[in-house]
Amino acid sequence: MALDPEVSVVIPTRDRCRLLFAHALPSALEQEDVDLEVVVVDDGSEDGTWARLAAVADPRVRVVRQQPSRGTAAARNAGIDTARGEWIAFLDDDDLWSPRKLRTQLDAVGSAGWVYAGAIVVDETLAPTDTLPLVEPADLAGSLRHGNVLAGGGSSVVVRRELLSEVGRFDEALPLGQDWDLWLRLAAHPAAACPGVLVATLEHPGRSALRHRRVVVETVEELLRRSGGDRHDRLAAAEWAANEYVRGGKRLDASLLYLRAAVLFRSPGNVPPAVAALFGHRGMRAAARVLRSIGRGSHLDLERRPPGSPGWLERFRQ
Repeated sequence: MALDPEVSVVIPTRDRCRLLFAHALPSALEQEDVDLEVVVVDDGSEDGTWARLAAVADPRVRVVRQQPSRGTAAARNAGIDTARGEWIAFLDDDDLWSPRKLRTQLDAVGSAGWVYAGAIVVDETLAPTDTLPLVEPADLAGSLRHGNVLAGGGSSVVVRRELLSEVGRFDEALPLGQDWDLWLRLAAHPAAACPGVLVATLEHPGRSALRHRRVVVETVEELLRRSGGDRHDRLAAAEWAANEYVRGGKRLDASLLYLRAAVLFRSPGNVPPAVAALFGHRGMRAAARVLRSIGRGSHLDLERRPPGSPGWLERFRQ
């Protein structure tokens, strides 16, 4: 491996040894036509992850250990500190990449400082369950003030090291939304997007749960304050947060967040979903139909059809 690889792939992990070795690590090591290193940051794992990583013979793999655990943001920052590549790519330990992911992005980035890609959600059998809309680079800064809408999240992003140094790393002081905060800062700089599905995000019980709604509300308000969001942005972000709770199955929290948006922003269109959220996805679909039937339109985004399965996912099923 070259001393200065083209890309450094940073993978934070904690107590998900099985997923790390089945998904993220082979996703990174099987990248085609890219000179890379893989920096795995073990954030205080207690499931044997450290011992298994120590046994990896591939010279492209470098391992950093955080003991005790300091959280995902700190783990990513530790990986950034260790990385030697011109480009930094982030990959969650449970997500999957197309083998052409990095090469496709690097070929598409041009003069931009960072690049992201299309993504889908898959279940534990790796069957696609949801599409993640790809926001055009020209619309990204505004869209990010309405929610953490970057398709594929961290597993999608590749950024020039010098740009990352300029905008700053992940904010470890934030209780959540550290990735959203970084995307907001990066969005002030030119970006490129690859529309093909290059990332699969795994939805499973061990995925980070939504935090207490008070913490979510406070974090959303803080990030919009930092990014100069106005009243319209605050309303859109409040609706996005409520929608995320619906997707996560937290009906009461979702209902209360919609109700808060209706009252705080004098938004009567959020009253129907505040009631409907108590009945889950079926209720939300009914609320969307009601809003459309009375000519109000609907911000509810719960009826996307599952996408087809990209061919590259097959290698992970075997």
